[in-house]
Amino acid sequence: VQLQASGGGLVQAGGSLRLSCAASGRSLGGYTLGWFRQAPGKEREFVVAMKWTGGSTTYANSLKGRFTISRDITKNTMYLQMNSVKPEDTAVYYCAAGSGIITSMSGVPSSYHYWGQGTQVTVSS
Repeated sequence: VQLQASGGGLVQAGGSLRLSCAASGRSLGGYTLGWFRQAPGKEREFVVAMKWTGGSTTYANSLKGRFTISRDITKNTMYLQMNSVKPEDTAVYYCAAGSGIITSMSGVPSSYHYWGQGTQVTVSS
């Protein structure tokens, strides 16, 4: 599976941004797709995950309500809608995919087999 993340950029605090992750290479049936982020000097942090089949989601508690994951099955693309962004949301955002991931492990980076290249999100105060 190849993943291409896009949509990052500079946004003011309180604004919105939508990230995209286009997947190619194989069918995503049975896969879990996730968004992670990594700020400078910090560990990679789980944002949200979605089971491609069925669309069930798991959010990081701290981000639930501001961030929303969605998908377009026809385009094999996952999205992350980021609203009411804060300076602490500044990070490189990565999309990831893995098969056979149980829900309780969907927030663990090592559960995922494939990673996109990341897209930078910078929130100015």
